[in-house]
Amino acid sequence: MKQMVSAKTSLPMHKFNESILVVKTKRLFPDGIWTGMKQVDFDHYLTLIQRYGEFMPRGLAEDDVRYKQIIPYLVFRHDNLYFLMQRKGSASEQRLASKYSLGIGGHLREEDLKGSSIIGWAQREFDEEIDYQGSVTITPLGLLNWEETPVDQVHIGFVFLLEGNSPHIRIKSELQSGELVPLSVCQERTLENWSRLVVEHLQKQ
Repeated sequence: MKQMVSAKTSLPMHKFNESILVVKTKRLFPDGIWTGMKQVDFDHYLTLIQRYGEFMPRGLAEDDVRYKQIIPYLVFRHDNLYFLMQRKGSASEQRLASKYSLGIGGHLREEDLKGSSIIGWAQREFDEEIDYQGSVTITPLGLLNWEETPVDQVHIGFVFLLEGNSPHIRIKSELQSGELVPLSVCQERTLENWSRLVVEHLQKQ
């Protein structure tokens, strides 16, 4: 049976209709939109999300630049090595197919946040996406915004560093490959835009 897809966004209909967390762009950027990755007062932005966050069908949010979709973006590090993943060529987001990523991320659905926080969601998402034997400490790393494409213009990344105490980490089926590497190796790969900005940020630290 052929899967129904929205002609407007190329999203499967079940994704088109899912309710995701958004915040008005002007609430996040009251002084004008900046691009790149910045260290920010995370508590301030989390307060903005609590106060002004709304839930909107994803299919509508993908085409409305008045809103930013809130995307937690998780970067794993152990002993100064970073977990670099390659997406499958058949990835649902074709703009990311076969590219390398430092981040594990996703939209925040309404049911994800019931009785939980964004950091709680981050821990659950990591456990669902990655097979890891160890514990992690989660620290806010920065806020990431890029305006290069229409897709970039409707998303904003809340980047978290997950510092692990074990090298025993591997991908699950949603990805093609994954390995712990130094930043110098990350630079040599064809990174998705957000991962490229994270690498540039980490190099300055």
